Order: sequence, then C-alpha cells, then structure tokens
Amino acid sequence: MSTAIHTKPEEARQREQIVEFGRSLFERGLTAGSSGNLSVRLDNGWLLTPTNASLGRLDPARLSKLDWDGRLIGGEAPSKEAFLHRAMYQQRSGAGAIVHLHSTHSAAVSCMCGLNHADCIPPLTPYFVMKIGRLPLVPYHRPGDPALAGAIGTLARKHSAVLLANHGPVVSGSTLEAAVYAAEELEETAKLFLLLRDVPTRPLDAQQIDELKSAFGLDI
Repeated sequence: MSTAIHTKPEEARQREQIVEFGRSLFERGLTAGSSGNLSVRLDNGWLLTPTNASLGRLDPARLSKLDWDGRLIGGEAPSKEAFLHRAMYQQRSGAGAIVHLHSTHSAAVSCMCGLNHADCIPPLTPYFVMKIGRLPLVPYHRPGDPALAGAIGTLARKHSAVLLANHGPVVSGSTLEAAVYAAEELEETAKLFLLLRDVPTRPLDAQQIDELKSAFGLDI
C-alpha cells in the first residue's frame, strides 16, 4: 500500500525524470516486462522504481522512497534489488543515479564463457572508455541474494559500472541522464562485441586510452 508524501520541487523533478527515462528505455526495447530498475539520490534519501513495475508505466507519486538504512519512507514497496543500488551508492559518493537493466546484448555478454572477469568487454570505441571505462564481471548470484551487495560494493569502489553474470548491467552516473546514457553506450558496445566475435578486432591500446584519460579528465 502506498504512503502519501509531500515532495520538494527538486524531488518532484527527479520523480518526473525517472518516469520519462523509464518510458524511453522501455519503448526502445532496453527493458522488458517489469525488469530493470532506476534510482536517484536525494538530499534526504533516495528514490527507486517499485517492485514488479514496468519502466514504461511508472507513476511519479508511487515511486519508492527509502532512507540510507534501506527503510521505506513512502511510495510503493521497492524493487527486491534495492540493496544492489544501495551498495553502489555507499561506495560511490559522486553517484547521483543508478540504472540497472536486463538489456539484451549486455545480458547476452554476461552469459558468455571465457570473459576477462576484470574487464569483460574490450575498449572497442573511445565512447565506451569515456562513459564506462573498465567493466568487471560480478560472479553469478540468484536474484535478490543479499550477498550480491558485497560483491558489487567491492568492485564499485573503482568502477562506475559492473556486469552481473547471467543477469545484466548496473551503471552509475552523476545524474540520471548520465547514468542512462552510459547504460545505452554499454548496450551498444555489447552489441558490437557480439557482432565482432569471429572477426579480428583492433581495440584501443594503452596509449590511446591514456590520451582519452588526459583529454577528458577520466578516472578509470
């Protein structure tokens, strides 16, 4: 059952953004059914999409609002993957939002054998390096397994995004817009990675990556 809460203008704006970006992701096939969840950091807690909610049909008034102990302050019951978001926020003070999707190509990569667990998609484009950096693979955990929080937290100290094995990506950003754009870039690079599986490729080398770091002030 939802709890009525009064929102400040900035929080109201963030709620509308979650609805807007959720609908966009859903309509473009980057999430299906009730899969995936979005969250945004506030000055008095954080917003998260509710459990069993389609990102294409969100209601700003029904979004879950939680405190930093994970307790529900208002709105509908949160996604069972709330701990996943909280673990990343706890390790990344600059993260203003998090996007978790089951997007097709990223999820497909997460099911492959032989990945480099420390860096599971090569730096095929400068845009992947700029928005994602190095992408580690989190070992498989069942959905809702609390142990996943520790696994994500350890990696989130050094990485803005991780790929959950047999599951999908978790991507943070300074804003919801930035996190969504990074998640989209990850999905497109995963698509390239799959298209090029049997083709000799030329990923960016260390010198080219260092040049990107210097030119754009990247911390990856």
